Amino acid sequence: RPLGLLTVAVLIFYNVAGGPFGVEDAVSDGGPFWALLGFLVFPFVWCVPEACVTAELATMFPHNSGYVTWVTAAFGPFWGFLEGWLSWLSGVMDNAIYPVLLLQYLVQHWPQLDDEGPRVAFLVGFITFFTLLSLRGIEVVGGTAAVLSLFVLSPFVVMVVLGVPQMDVSRWAKKNSQSEVDVIELLNTLFWNLNYWDSISTVAGEADNPGKTIPKALGIAVVVVVLNYLVPLAVGIATTDQSSDWSTGYFYAVAVQVCGGQTWLGLWLLASAAVSNIGQFLAEMAADSYQLDGMADLGHIPRVFARRTRFGTPYVGILLSAAIVLLLTVVFGFKFIDLVELLNGVYCVSMIIEFAAFLTLRHRHDTTGDGPDSWRVPLPTWAMALMVTPAAFFCG
Repeated sequence: RPLGLLTVAVLIFYNVAGGPFGVEDAVSDGGPFWALLGFLVFPFVWCVPEACVTAELATMFPHNSGYVTWVTAAFGPFWGFLEGWLSWLSGVMDNAIYPVLLLQYLVQHWPQLDDEGPRVAFLVGFITFFTLLSLRGIEVVGGTAAVLSLFVLSPFVVMVVLGVPQMDVSRWAKKNSQSEVDVIELLNTLFWNLNYWDSISTVAGEADNPGKTIPKALGIAVVVVVLNYLVPLAVGIATTDQSSDWSTGYFYAVAVQVCGGQTWLGLWLLASAAVSNIGQFLAEMAADSYQLDGMADLGHIPRVFARRTRFGTPYVGILLSAAIVLLLTVVFGFKFIDLVELLNGVYCVSMIIEFAAFLTLRHRHDTTGDGPDSWRVPLPTWAMALMVTPAAFFCG
């Protein structure tokens, strides 16, 4: 059980956010007011309920199959198998986003990377190299992500410090006309940037004292993730004029503007984007492959998925995940927003099943008592039902 509190918290941060990258489309889709309101309100609608469900069930079932174990315990092996494949599929789609997202940031400064040859070479190189790093072991993944997280956030701290004196807060209240608001795209952007709290459950079996480590790590991560999005977005909106210019990679332009046209902070931010997407790719690859490992232990899929390298990594799941990421990004050439819309639909179905499993197990748990290592949200079952209802309604 090599994963301590810091490593678990960092893995959650990378599974959910990994930096403010990817939030920019919310401004052009809904306008400054609705984008900021969305990132202020949506954490209470989605992040807190999903984090609470994950904290309770991941400590009740500290197994690498995570939510597959929860659903199997609640509804039986068929639903557990279905939940596992839906979640794994959405996770692999999510992992395909990170090399694509990084490429869109790099194109802001090096537009030639948008040509077919350089684009394919970059995607293949990125996916291959960091798949090999994932094979090296989860301790390397967790340690690498912890070190890189400080570098990821540092240019945004500088951008905020330089941008605050230049802010015009009246821009926060600007609303797009009704015809200019794309509600579906706005919700997709909010949802993708604020989901996947349950992913940490797929490495719960690797955590040190999961009954204490996982709830604390989730609590820390919720606060860090929300501030990570809201503060740079608020400063960026208040220092730029045209909300219609906001699109994936626009933080580069914000960084250049707050520096009076100098590019040094923008280049630092591009380096941060590279580090962020590397961290997210590694964290998601770990979650996906260990989930298959856990499903194999439960007998849902062949035992070959439980085979490990000498470093203890489930290499069959890693290689399968990498192959599908290559298929989606290189062969099919899906763009950022295409992948977001695709995976959000699959993920919503899996989350409805998870919420139903949680309430079912909560009801049974009320009569059977607490397990020795589990942690419980200090609210009665009826209050937890009220908490998850808006999130489940959103998925529906």
